[in-house]
Amino acid sequence: MAEYDCYIGIGANLGNREDNINKAVDYIRASDRFQIINVSSLYETIPWGNTNQPAFLNGAITVRTSAPPLELLHFCQSVERSLGRVRHEHWGPRTIDLDLLYIDGVESNTSELMLPHPYMLERSFVLVPLMEIAPDLMVEGISLREHLSRLNDWKDVKKYK
Repeated sequence: MAEYDCYIGIGANLGNREDNINKAVDYIRASDRFQIINVSSLYETIPWGNTNQPAFLNGAITVRTSAPPLELLHFCQSVERSLGRVRHEHWGPRTIDLDLLYIDGVESNTSELMLPHPYMLERSFVLVPLMEIAPDLMVEGISLREHLSRLNDWKDVKKYK
């Protein structure tokens, strides 16, 4: 089976944010189906969408796998549940968030999985860490750097520690 690289956004704004993110990465690392290739630095960012909540830590990871995208999505959701994620409100606070962002050459437009992620190109907190680990990645035929240059809030994404 062919292997491919998957890009995942990771974030948290409840509890020990850094610890929650590290635990999620450890869960993925412990899996025999998914190999972590890159992990970005963490960035502290203001909330997006629902702004009345604590600041987020955000990052990105590259995972190599031969598993189908839905298997990876379901695995990410199981990691979220293991770390106490409860979905109360759209764009609300969370202990952990794993978003399947992009898989080169894979598109999906179902109620369960949309690839590329429908908001990834509108969110500096996604593009900045993603650009760190995949500087040559092109989405919709355009570099991440160019996508980021179109956004006004990229200076609000501050490296954590």
